[in-house]
Amino acid sequence: MARLHAIPPHEFDPALRATLGPALDDPQGLGLLRVLAQRPDVAQAFLAFRSAMAATSTLSPRLVELTRLRIAFHNQCRSCMALRTATGAADGVTEGLVCSLEKPQEAPDLTDAEKAALRYADLFATDHLAADDAVFDDLRTYFTEPEIVELGVQIGVFVGFGRLSATWDIVDDLPERFHDRDDLVTPWGADAVVADHR
Repeated sequence: MARLHAIPPHEFDPALRATLGPALDDPQGLGLLRVLAQRPDVAQAFLAFRSAMAATSTLSPRLVELTRLRIAFHNQCRSCMALRTATGAADGVTEGLVCSLEKPQEAPDLTDAEKAALRYADLFATDHLAADDAVFDDLRTYFTEPEIVELGVQIGVFVGFGRLSATWDIVDDLPERFHDRDDLVTPWGADAVVADHR
């Protein structure tokens, strides 16, 4: 059971319900929004920020989704790992590709640019001060500085809000494999929830 009250979607503030639209039909895909809904103003601000990021993104949805899922593993955010965004799926993120995230630096189906971004994401999530000049030199091989800024912001959101969601333990609406808090869970190799609310 979630550590904070997860509001049923039918009880969300009307303005928040209007913003989310069809995403309300899949409570499994709402994750931390079910708790954020206690503060509709904060939930709306979060959604507006995420929408603005998506609308102006210069990074591929595939890269953003792969990065999000790799960080979800480090955070052990079960609701993040269970989710698959429609934009990522439309840009080629299959379950086979998600399995490449187990050992991304060895994966033949990830590009060198994706591996560089995932290396940065791994460090950001596990040892952020180890993201040194060499890491950024590698990123500059594949990305412009504005793209690296966006990548960093995306990673910051995934690390911060993923950890927040993990502390709230919002797993009630997820498939059973995500409920056991004693086991390490991965986003690869099993069922996923498909939703697009970001």
